[in-house]
Amino acid sequence: MLYSFLRPLLFRLDPEDAHRITLRAIGLAYKLGALKPLHYSCPRHVMGITFPNPIGLAAGLDKNGEYLDALSALGFGFIEIGTVTPRPQPGNPLPRLFRIPEAEAIINRMGFNNKGVDALVENIRQSNYTGILGINIGKNFDTPIEDAAEDYLICLSKVYPYASYITINISSPNTQNLRQLQSADALDSLLAQLKSEQQSLAHVHNKYSPIAVKIAPDLNTEQIATIAQLLKKHHVDGIIATNTTLSRQGVAHLALSHETGGLSGAPLTQQATSIIQQLQQHLHDSLPIIGVGGIMSATHAKDKFNAGASLIQVYSGLVYQGPDLVSEIANEVCNNSI
Repeated sequence: MLYSFLRPLLFRLDPEDAHRITLRAIGLAYKLGALKPLHYSCPRHVMGITFPNPIGLAAGLDKNGEYLDALSALGFGFIEIGTVTPRPQPGNPLPRLFRIPEAEAIINRMGFNNKGVDALVENIRQSNYTGILGINIGKNFDTPIEDAAEDYLICLSKVYPYASYITINISSPNTQNLRQLQSADALDSLLAQLKSEQQSLAHVHNKYSPIAVKIAPDLNTEQIATIAQLLKKHHVDGIIATNTTLSRQGVAHLALSHETGGLSGAPLTQQATSIIQQLQQHLHDSLPIIGVGGIMSATHAKDKFNAGASLIQVYSGLVYQGPDLVSEIANEVCNNSI
């Protein structure tokens, strides 16, 4: 309820400034003991992991893993941090984050701004977080696409000991040529290398950290079928559907819709759910789907589960609905055994 009063104030600020202020406020409230930890219990066993509940925080909100302890108090069943790259990078020039309130939408072209994988690992070490942790990895903007696998392997090796699972981000529209890694030959090669390294790391660390691949919503039916086939071929542990979209359907008439970048929020709801449905038709529960994209209410979350998702993640919904969205979804999902 508090967020409904604060949102008009935050929406007067530049979106990126509001993002930083909100995270710092949550962090301070946690440190002062003013943030009462919430816990929702409806366990799900997915990718060999027992999640306390199926509602996760999507990557992008806490890129560097600086607010793990505070965010854990909001009731999430798991938290995904990143996207992180081998080397620090500033991301794309400002401004790069835009709200379209009339459509409950966000456009971002952040460009994997982060402090680098070593800083992220140190933040994890300094935290007291003991929950399920996903770590989302990508490539540096200036790494040629033909050398992208090396960046993913560097990050995989460094985050592996600390991750409950690792997400391979090959679908952000804001790093040049990144989505080329979703093509059949490129993905086949990348997955072969990542799975080989995963096996080696599992032996070294005496633990198995699953790998999930995050895909774009802007794929046609043939591309979806090919990706599903390759995921099964390489025994990938999960798939996250979806990232942001390049489409402006439903918002093209609104101010700021012309800004380049990935669109998220309510306009993505049905598109992301459709991708989940198509994946489920090809995968037949052979590997789990984590649903993300336009989850603005408990009804949207329920639709993702009904489409075939085993877990869900939220982000843009938090911007518009606030942390109460987590409790709203948890009450619907946990109380009704969805």
